[in-house]
Amino acid sequence: MAGADKFLKGRLLLDSGQLVGSFFQRTVVLVCQHDADGAFGLVLNRNTGSKVGEMIVADLPDTLKACPLYLGGPVQTSALSFLHTDSFIPDANVMPNLSLGHSLDSLVEIGESFSSTRKIKMFAGYAGWSPGQLEEEMKRKAWLTHPASLELVFDSKPEDLWQVILSKKGWKYKLISQMPEDPSLN
Repeated sequence: MAGADKFLKGRLLLDSGQLVGSFFQRTVVLVCQHDADGAFGLVLNRNTGSKVGEMIVADLPDTLKACPLYLGGPVQTSALSFLHTDSFIPDANVMPNLSLGHSLDSLVEIGESFSSTRKIKMFAGYAGWSPGQLEEEMKRKAWLTHPASLELVFDSKPEDLWQVILSKKGWKYKLISQMPEDPSLN
C-alpha cells in the first residue's frame, strides 16, 4: 500500500472473528482519522442503553438529550464525540457530508439549528491506535474493511450492524456472522 490508499479514514472496520473476548468483539468501527500519527475511530454498534441527557450534564436542546448515547470505544469514556450529517456539509471531515465533532458548543449549535435532514449520533469514548498499530492489526487480519455510508452509520439497527455487513461479504463471512458469541457453545 502506498500513499493515501494505506489509510482507512472514512471506512468501516469489522471484527473478523479474531477479536473474541476483547472489547472489540463483534464491533463495527468507523475510522474517522487515520494517518502516520495513528488512527481514531468510533464504535457504531455499542449502545450504552442510556439517553444523552441522562449521562451528560450540560445545557443541551431536548432533541439532543433524547438521543441514545453510544460507547465509541474503550479510551477516555468520559470524552464526548459526535458524528453529524446533513444534506450538504461542504467542510465534512470524515467523508462526504459526514463530520466528526468534539466541542460541546458546536453540538449545541447543531442541535439548535433546524434541518429536516440533519442526523446526529453521540459517543462516550473512542477507539484509538498509536502509529503503526492499526496497520499491524490489519496485517494479522484482526479487522475486515467495508465502505462506510451514511445509511450504515445512521440508519442501521446497531445491534444487527456487524452481522448485516458480514453477511453481505460472501459465504465465508456469513458463516462467521452466524456463529454464537461464545464458540464453545457451538
